[in-house]
Amino acid sequence: QYKFRDLTIEELKNVSKTYPNFTFSMNTYTFKDGSQKDLLNFSGTVPVKYGNSYNIPVCLWILDSHPFAPPICFLKPTANMGIAVGKHVDARGRIYLPYLQNWSHPKSTLIGLIKEMIAKFEEELPLFSLSSSDAARQSELLSYIAKITEGETDMKSRSKTGGRNEGCCNKITVVGAGDLGIACVLAVAAKDVADKVVLLDLSEGAAKGGAMDLEIFAVPNVEISRDFSASADSKVVVLTVNSLGSAQTYLDVIQSNVDLFRGIIPAVSHYSQNAVLLVASHPVEVMTFVSWKLSSFPKSRVIGVGANLDSERLQYILTNLLKAEVLAKDAWVVGEQGEDKVPSWTSCNVAANQTEAMAAGNSREQVANRAMEVLKGKGQRSWSVGLSVADLADSIVKDKRKVHSVSTLAKGCCNINSEVFLSLPCILGTNGVIEMVRLEEDPLVQEKLQSSAGSIHDLQQQLKL
Repeated sequence: QYKFRDLTIEELKNVSKTYPNFTFSMNTYTFKDGSQKDLLNFSGTVPVKYGNSYNIPVCLWILDSHPFAPPICFLKPTANMGIAVGKHVDARGRIYLPYLQNWSHPKSTLIGLIKEMIAKFEEELPLFSLSSSDAARQSELLSYIAKITEGETDMKSRSKTGGRNEGCCNKITVVGAGDLGIACVLAVAAKDVADKVVLLDLSEGAAKGGAMDLEIFAVPNVEISRDFSASADSKVVVLTVNSLGSAQTYLDVIQSNVDLFRGIIPAVSHYSQNAVLLVASHPVEVMTFVSWKLSSFPKSRVIGVGANLDSERLQYILTNLLKAEVLAKDAWVVGEQGEDKVPSWTSCNVAANQTEAMAAGNSREQVANRAMEVLKGKGQRSWSVGLSVADLADSIVKDKRKVHSVSTLAKGCCNINSEVFLSLPCILGTNGVIEMVRLEEDPLVQEKLQSSAGSIHDLQQQLKL
């Protein structure tokens, strides 16, 4: 079956000489499209020095077009090992390396691949030891990974959810134990939004910083875990993680986040197939789009925090500082988070007479501009975004059907034809976005939204999903 049999055998001989612990076999691999092939695979351990010396178990599937196509690589953790999700490894144990992305025969070889694998694992150890209780909880995820590495498709392996937390009515999982993740956990707990809050700590080593403090002071109904199965059956999964790599360009930074999400989204969507994904990672519009694509969830159940915080602040400023309460209830910040956000309105309260309407409209615009100037000086801290996240989670979990300005799929709105997420006023409930609230037809707002959509779409086209 192998088109270049002699070249493949020669490469495998070299691997066997350098790494004699590897064993070879033929097995059936099922690709994501359902097609199957009998492929050669070899399993073994690669030596890694990370303080101490470790033997990292891996499995490589050799495609029948080898050596002109790169192998498919997985970790093979034992029952007492947990996968440390990072930019080179996803939650299923799939290995992603620059060497694989840039594979080119004859420059690229299996020996060269293994050497880069060792080098990258020495920078960021892909596995960690589990306690006995964590090891028991890891068994289902390992079964899931085994199906993938043995060639089963994502669709087949996602037929079951964890079930570990059955009976927990309202559960929210926060992914990421940085300052924002901790702020979200505390805000959700303070507002009594959920019966249980799970903090997934994906950092290396033991829980540290804020996550450690949560353990020390035992915040009620909060569980800290590094095991994705702890998120099972969540009503809302909040994404707060951001890559802290040394990328040089803005595109590189976003691509690092995409690589990180590639290891997270399939795992959380596997364990909570009916959850609403609430994205707080940056840039929120792009990462919400990435979450939607990687999860295969309907668009209504993937939303970004967007301009919810800005909108709440705008309404507060209009009501309490500028004494324009009538205007406040219909005022929203929409569009792209950052400098390109813009105020808009969801209904018209101006007079029917054209002259009076124009005067009232000008007055409203002046008030909105003053409010936006005040808003610029407020900034956003982790705790303030955490409160906004808790506000959104409350509307979702309790099915409040309240209007929020959140990042949602904007295709079809304001003559936007591309798949981009922008903040727009939406009614939120148990299943996420129930309905998008219609904006007034303001040419300046529509122009701003279309401009943001164009730049975001161009950026998304440059990403590798």
